Amino acid sequence: MRADLLAWAVRGAGLAVGIVAIYGLALLAVGAGGVLLLVFIAILLASALEPFVGWIRSRVGLGRGPTILLVYAAFLLLVIGMALVVVPAAIGQFNDIVAGLPPFVDRARDWASHVRPAGLARSLTALINAGDDVLAPAPPDPSAVVKVGLTVVEAVVSVATLLALVFFWLVEHARLQRFVLAFLPAQRRGGAREAWNEIEARLGLWVRGQLILMASIGVATGTAYFLLGLPSALLLGLIAGLMEVIPIVGPLLGAAPALLVALTVSPELALVVAGVYVVVQFVEGNVLVPLVMRNTIGLSPFLVIVSLLVGAAAGGIVGALFAVPLTAAALVVLERVQAREVPVAQDPAAVETPSDTDSASLRRSLPDAARGKP
Repeated sequence: MRADLLAWAVRGAGLAVGIVAIYGLALLAVGAGGVLLLVFIAILLASALEPFVGWIRSRVGLGRGPTILLVYAAFLLLVIGMALVVVPAAIGQFNDIVAGLPPFVDRARDWASHVRPAGLARSLTALINAGDDVLAPAPPDPSAVVKVGLTVVEAVVSVATLLALVFFWLVEHARLQRFVLAFLPAQRRGGAREAWNEIEARLGLWVRGQLILMASIGVATGTAYFLLGLPSALLLGLIAGLMEVIPIVGPLLGAAPALLVALTVSPELALVVAGVYVVVQFVEGNVLVPLVMRNTIGLSPFLVIVSLLVGAAAGGIVGALFAVPLTAAALVVLERVQAREVPVAQDPAAVETPSDTDSASLRRSLPDAARGKP
């Protein structure tokens, strides 16, 4: 009895220690949520770059280290090129839009004053004045300037940290994988390694799919805006492409600046821009998204929509942003534990029942004891 009590006491202590450890890890994860998010983004980018490393190694014959340096240098040059070429042009076009806002506000206020009935005119004028107050430049606040400066520095440090994490994950991937898998029993390491690699492959496919969608929307809308004569077509196309990464509300956020700029030209142009954007989004939602997502991460449109809704409800925009890759990773695990060798009948009526002849043959094949004979 004393030995049993001691054993139960040890088990209870172990359970208490485990609960405390899990609670501490949960608190640590919540407190370091920003860092974990940065690490996850780095893993996504590294997973997207990994196939290029294997492709170059298979054709050039370089070692993994030099190949990683080559791929990462190309990736870094692309990022720097975007920052040095596209961003300054976009900033210049943004300054042009800001400079053209006061004349537009004056024309809108004059138009609203002639609207009838008079009550509607007053309401529209008040709305325009409120918008003008929001857009009017405010006197510089020292605390706001310091806050903006700190935000810029934090963003630069985050980008530099992200690029460093991507590089080191590519370099140390095999060593980290061996270290983690060493905690598992030897007979489970092979399956766990295959699941790990498949999850990373699907994450990389998702990143490349998102880049394809963003580039498609950015090029399509930018070209359409340029052909329509919309001012700052490059900036507006860039905004539309970047907003495409935000699920559900991204298209609306991408269309709003273009509509506002079009209104500064004419209401007719705003209607044409709205129609073009609806057509582009229709083609993207019904052709590009199902084609890209199904052929990359293998998720059905139903799972994509459900994961987006659940992610948005649980974590807002960030939750919706990473809902699809996390669902793809969970699907890999579920596929590995699923009993795929056992077929599942889709229609109970289609399941064949043994005929009387088959039953008689089965009874004849059984021994006498199984048939109830002595």
